[in-house]
Amino acid sequence: MPSLDEFANAKLASLEQRQLRRTLVETDRRDGAVAYRDGRRMISFSCNDYLNLSHHPDVIRAASEANERYGVGSGGSRLVTGNHPLFRELETRLAKLKGADDACVFGSGYLANMGIIPTLIGPEDMILADELSHACILSGGVISKARLLIFRHNDLDHLDALLAEHRENHPRALIVTDGVFSMDGDLAPVPAMADLADRYDAWLMTDDAHGIGVLGGGHGSTHAMGADGRVPLQMGTLSKAIGCYGGYLCAAQPVIDLMRTRSRTFIYSTGLQPSAAAAALKALDLIEADPAFAAAPMAKAALFCSLTGLPAPESTIVPILLGDPMRTLAASTMLAEEGYIVTAIRPPTVPEGTARLRFTFTAGHDDADIRRLADIVTTRILT
Repeated sequence: MPSLDEFANAKLASLEQRQLRRTLVETDRRDGAVAYRDGRRMISFSCNDYLNLSHHPDVIRAASEANERYGVGSGGSRLVTGNHPLFRELETRLAKLKGADDACVFGSGYLANMGIIPTLIGPEDMILADELSHACILSGGVISKARLLIFRHNDLDHLDALLAEHRENHPRALIVTDGVFSMDGDLAPVPAMADLADRYDAWLMTDDAHGIGVLGGGHGSTHAMGADGRVPLQMGTLSKAIGCYGGYLCAAQPVIDLMRTRSRTFIYSTGLQPSAAAAALKALDLIEADPAFAAAPMAKAALFCSLTGLPAPESTIVPILLGDPMRTLAASTMLAEEGYIVTAIRPPTVPEGTARLRFTFTAGHDDADIRRLADIVTTRILT
């Protein structure tokens, strides 16, 4: 039997051979889209901080003041140490933004999905998930021990067929999808999925991690597609356009009360630090106060797509599929040499044969940088 080190080294060697080994790159991220690597000033097109709020002076000030007043940690589970008033305020604000009764804040988006799904769905039930759903959705489905059926990406006919064949065999059914798909940047057909949920007496849940703050006037992808009030379970994160950290569920009051009573990742996790709640509250202030600011990342993505001849973007995420991991890494390295951080995304994050460059656009990107990047991409990658 090989030693633990031998086992790990063999796995790493296999991944290295297939250009799939991952490494951490020291990166000093600054305001706007600027980042420093090895002392070089670079422009990042690989950050999910779509509104650059993690460096906004008002957000930083709110977090700093909360740290000074409340300390840097929450001290334990919110059910044990008590519910900090900042969390009550944040949950009320999130619920209002999403048009729901109430909200429950979790330690992260991953923890949210790992807690929400098993709380609502059990071994006798059924989950139908888009094949490109985020890993935490699929992990939550596995933990629930429900029957997990995967439908082809955004394929409503396939989803309909699975519901028609299997729905009657399970007391409860949950349809779950990303609102904005994190690697492809396209949107789920939420209104049509809500129609299917109504027809088959299923619950619909969307993960709006990449929609809140930048789509639908800041309300997110469900609102952008005109499905207001039709998604009973609206989940998302505070770590992208909101600029800080944490996850949430917005839903009807009984559902949120159930989460606070039975969701294991809520009950058995230390609450977020108060400064994260204070930062998120200030970020929501800024988003709600200036719709043009919230819309800026989409305008930047549209400019890039127009200049490169790519289809108009559905979100702030624009992928260029190159297929081969080695070719994708080479393209990423070339862009880095030109001063741009554009991460190569490879399996298993994306399916085999779909390695890609994933461009993300933020309010802080300068149009001149976008134009130069588009010229490089057009002449040296897309040719």
